Amino acid sequence: MPAPTAPLADALAAGPVVLDGGLSNQLADQGCDLTDELWSARLLADAPEQIEAAHAAYVRAGAQVLITSSYQAAYEGFARSGLTRGEAAGLLRRSVGLARRAAQSGRDEVWVAASVGPYGAMLADGSEYRGRYGLTVAELERFHRPRIETLAEAAPDVLALETVPDTDEAEALLRVVAGRGLPVWLSYTIDGGRTRAGQPLDEAFALAAGIPEVIAVGVNCCTAHDAGPAVELAHKTTGKPVVVYPNSGERWDATARAWRGLTTFDPSAVRDWQAAGARLIGGCCRVGPGRIAELAALLGRKRCD
Repeated sequence: MPAPTAPLADALAAGPVVLDGGLSNQLADQGCDLTDELWSARLLADAPEQIEAAHAAYVRAGAQVLITSSYQAAYEGFARSGLTRGEAAGLLRRSVGLARRAAQSGRDEVWVAASVGPYGAMLADGSEYRGRYGLTVAELERFHRPRIETLAEAAPDVLALETVPDTDEAEALLRVVAGRGLPVWLSYTIDGGRTRAGQPLDEAFALAAGIPEVIAVGVNCCTAHDAGPAVELAHKTTGKPVVVYPNSGERWDATARAWRGLTTFDPSAVRDWQAAGARLIGGCCRVGPGRIAELAALLGRKRCD
C-alpha cells in the first residue's frame, strides 16, 4: 500500500500531476447502462463495484488523481429517484470511499478529488453548457452547501469544483468553501475565450485569485483547442497552478443524449499546457485510460499494470 499521501498542493509545486479521464465513458465501456437521469451517480447505489473498477483502470493508466462519481449526485436529484436524505448522504460519502479504495490499488500516491458538479448537472438537460439558470448567487449557494458539507465529511484530498458555466455559480461555490480548510480547484467549462454563459475568462478566473483554499484554477469539459489559450490566461490572471482536462472534442447532444462529432484530443499538447502553467492535467468526457496513459507517459509517468 502507498505511503500516506502528501498534500496535493505540495505535489503541484514539484511538477505536473496527472488527472484521470472521463468516468462515464469508462463505465460505458464496462457495459454499464447510463441512460438514467442520475447518469453515473445511479451506479453508486446499483453497482458500486463498477465505479471502483473504472477508477482502478485510470490508476493502471498512470493517473495520480481520481475524480469521484459525485458530479451529478445531488440531494435534489436523489430525491426525485425516491431516495431519502440519509440514503443520499450515504451515497455521496460512498463516492469518495470507492475512489479511495481504487487509489490504494496503485504503487504510488494517488489523490482523491470529490467532484462538485454545477447546478445544471442535476437538471440533466445540458444546462451546464449554458449556465444562467435564473437563480441568484444566494440560491446557488444554498443548493451547493449541503452536498459540499457531506463530501467534505468523507475526507477527500481536494474538492473539484468543476464544469462551472458562469461566474455566478463560481461565486456561490467559492462562498461555500471559504474558510473550510479543504483545498479545492475551480474549473470552468468554456467556449472560446468566454465562459459558457458568455463572461470574459479573465474576469471569471480572477474570482479565485485571492481565495487561499483554491490550489488551482482552469478549465475542463471543453475542446482541447480552447484549453490551450485558457491555461495561459488562468496562470497570468491568478498566479496559481492551472488545472486543465478537456473533452475528446466531440459535442454532447442533450436532446439525443449522445456525443456527436470527431475526436480532436491530442495528448502531445500537454507540453505546451505545462509550459504555460498547467500542473493538474488530464481528460474529461470521452477521454479514456488509453489517452491518459499517453499523456502520463509524456509527463514522465509509467503505467501501473
